[in-house]
Amino acid sequence: MFSRRIALAALTAVLLAGCMVGPNFQRPQPPTTARYTETPLPAETASAPGSGGAAQRFVSGAELSAQWWSLYRSEPLERLIGEALATSPTLAAARATLRQAQENLSARTGALLYPAVNANASATREKVSNAAFGAPGATLFNLYNASVDVSYMLDLFGGNRRQLEALQAAVDYQDYQLEGAHLALTANIVTAAIQEASLRAQIKATRDILAAEQEVVQRVQRQYQLGGVARLDLVAVQSQAAQTEATIPPLEANLAQVRHQLAILAGRLPSEAALPEFNLDTLHLPEDLPVSLPSELARQRPDIRAAEALLHQASAQIGVATANLYPQVTLSGSVGVEALQLHNLFGGPGLWSIGAGLLQPIFRGGELQAERRAAIAAYDAAQGQYQETVLQAFRNVADALRALEEDARTVRAQADAEALARDRLELTRKQYELGGTSYLALLDAQRQFALARVALVRVQGNRYADTAALFQALGGGWWNREQAASAEKLGTK
Repeated sequence: MFSRRIALAALTAVLLAGCMVGPNFQRPQPPTTARYTETPLPAETASAPGSGGAAQRFVSGAELSAQWWSLYRSEPLERLIGEALATSPTLAAARATLRQAQENLSARTGALLYPAVNANASATREKVSNAAFGAPGATLFNLYNASVDVSYMLDLFGGNRRQLEALQAAVDYQDYQLEGAHLALTANIVTAAIQEASLRAQIKATRDILAAEQEVVQRVQRQYQLGGVARLDLVAVQSQAAQTEATIPPLEANLAQVRHQLAILAGRLPSEAALPEFNLDTLHLPEDLPVSLPSELARQRPDIRAAEALLHQASAQIGVATANLYPQVTLSGSVGVEALQLHNLFGGPGLWSIGAGLLQPIFRGGELQAERRAAIAAYDAAQGQYQETVLQAFRNVADALRALEEDARTVRAQADAEALARDRLELTRKQYELGGTSYLALLDAQRQFALARVALVRVQGNRYADTAALFQALGGGWWNREQAASAEKLGTK
């Protein structure tokens, strides 16, 4: 009969421990929109002749590779990103923070789900008065004790499990923070490499224009020495060449800063970076652009998943605050031995105790109810932050898609402008050599061509960079990383 009562009590405790108060977290539903932009996108962008002018096709619903930067077909870029992923201090810090969250979860799991068992041993020397026994004097003796104590708090209303649920959500948050840091690092490296390539092209174009202008200066200077032109004419062409030359140092300074940024992103000192050089001619413009469906974006953006994890954590904290309103039952037990002499410690009679404690909040001045209301308010705040993150994510994709569409049209228009400016310059130069036009007309034609050529290089670089911005806005394909690693392993066998 006694055994049956114990079994019934244990079964009741297990059944009670299965109860969980508080809301069960429901994953937010993704937006139901069918497109990212207000008006439908064309199937492909405009095209233009020359480097960086190919049409780009939007492939709706296609999967984005986890190594999306390989679409630029630049071996030096892929190698640099691979090294940066292995040595980046930013990723090292994010990984360490993730490990910290995982260990905190493991620690609290052991503390909340399992009984606490502690071994105790003590030795004391005591002197007690014999007056209580009606005898004079005092007794001096040693007391030795060894025991094992067990305590366990029944999770009657799921407060402990809600705490672990919140800690697991914190682990998920740090995991997505790591993915976000990975995506930001790779995108920043690609963008910096493109910026470097654009700056190199702009410097080269400016130097070519400067060489042509210096050639005109030499011609006008010879004419001035022969008395064919006035001093003012010579100063005018010299001024134009000097203005062009003055634009080169700022471009070179910007190039140096971009190189320094690349070094830091790769986890290297600027003085010891030994980075490869990037040029637009060695970067391939991705022509097929995978575009995730709007319904899938919320599951692919690391920042949205991180915001969802914070929302989950806030939901679990409501359960913790709710469980604190209900009774808490703690079971405890102890078994041990006690002796006056150390060698008799384990030879004497054993001691044991068993007990249970009940804690029911009755009056706490409204503390527990206020904590629950605060937890609900924190959940509402996390929900608002999640919705804001989703909206910003859709805006990022829409901005990138529209930017690519406009970039293509701008490149085509600027390529036409550059071609016309080149033709005008060639015709003006021939007329000048035949004496059919003035040096002022030649000077103006050179200036217009210089502006058109540098502008074309700049908009081509913008198109490369906005393509990377689209891949980043779509989440970077991190969810395909394991699949790509498995395929790579199969390929090496």
